[in-house]
Amino acid sequence: MRNAMDYPSVVFVSTLVAMSLSAWIGAGVLRRVKSLTAESREDFNVVQAATLTLLALMIGFSFSMAVGRYDQRKNYEEEEANAIGTEYVRADLLPSADAQQVRALLSRYIEQRVLFYQTRDVQELERINATTMQLQAGLWAAVRDAAAAQPNPVTTLAVAGMNEVLNSQGYTQAAWWNRIPLAAWGLMVAIAVCCNLLVGYGARTAKVSLTLLVVLPVVVATSFALIADIDSPRGGIIRVSPINLVSTAQSLRPS
Repeated sequence: MRNAMDYPSVVFVSTLVAMSLSAWIGAGVLRRVKSLTAESREDFNVVQAATLTLLALMIGFSFSMAVGRYDQRKNYEEEEANAIGTEYVRADLLPSADAQQVRALLSRYIEQRVLFYQTRDVQELERINATTMQLQAGLWAAVRDAAAAQPNPVTTLAVAGMNEVLNSQGYTQAAWWNRIPLAAWGLMVAIAVCCNLLVGYGARTAKVSLTLLVVLPVVVATSFALIADIDSPRGGIIRVSPINLVSTAQSLRPS
């Protein structure tokens, strides 16, 4: 199931509309209901500055969370490629027939892992995950049977390497599921709406109000769209490219 934040362009447009509408309501509706007096202007400026600061902090923290999750996905892609490459070499420690089977399965397995990073289609992703699980079962059965037939420290290395291959896929999947919570998005949007209401309400002239109706909503919408883009593993432009897996897959092909 796709996350609502997997579409940064939709996030930008919807946020821009919501923020612009909030600023317009503050400038065109709230100010007519009750305008600010000279006595309340100073207190209002304090509240407005505090709210804008809170919004800036929320955007900064969310951006940091998104970048951290993006780096985590990149690191696990590298670790997964290293684990597969290492196990491919350790297959030499198994009997000849088992080694040949493990190498053939690993070659197919890494192709599925590359497709996992590249696909955006939900149905295709389900097929890839199903194939990956079947290959994992076959890989584990191959090293398990070899270790059972010849239980010694040498075959144990091959079993340990296969365990790393399977674990790295699980770590990768967990990292792709680790997203900024929707509750955090909701809180950030609520604070942004309040900020735009206050900015529109505190504008002194209609000309200034028109400028603020454009500038602040665009800045906030752009920030939200960038955070959503970085946080989304499959949506948007900024995505993790499986360069290490592709390089490893090319090295596994016979000359």
